[in-house]
Amino acid sequence: MLYISIKVILTAVLIVTVSEIAKKSSIFAGLLASIPITSFLAFIWIYWETKDTQKIIDLSYTVMLMVIPSFAFFIILPLLLKLQNSFTVSIIISTISTAIIYWLFFELLNKFGIST
Repeated sequence: MLYISIKVILTAVLIVTVSEIAKKSSIFAGLLASIPITSFLAFIWIYWETKDTQKIIDLSYTVMLMVIPSFAFFIILPLLLKLQNSFTVSIIISTISTAIIYWLFFELLNKFGIST
């Protein structure tokens, strides 16, 4: 239980750090957020727990593939905000739209026989 608590705390600290930096510098926060911190931590935790590099290879390929539909969120959200929609409405629409795009992406992958 202590190990899981440490993982949660370290991960939360990184996320809070990015959000705090964003208050002062969106470019630096964007740089930090664009670094695959979640993936980086997941790779470390998986390796630490299993020493199985194949699991890291598989996760790395999957993350790389899933980055493609995730761009939708970063396109839709600022577009809706620039159109003067409220933040709440914008984030909800962006999230739902991105979920639909993920679903369509999975369907496309399955159509081409790529395992998901």
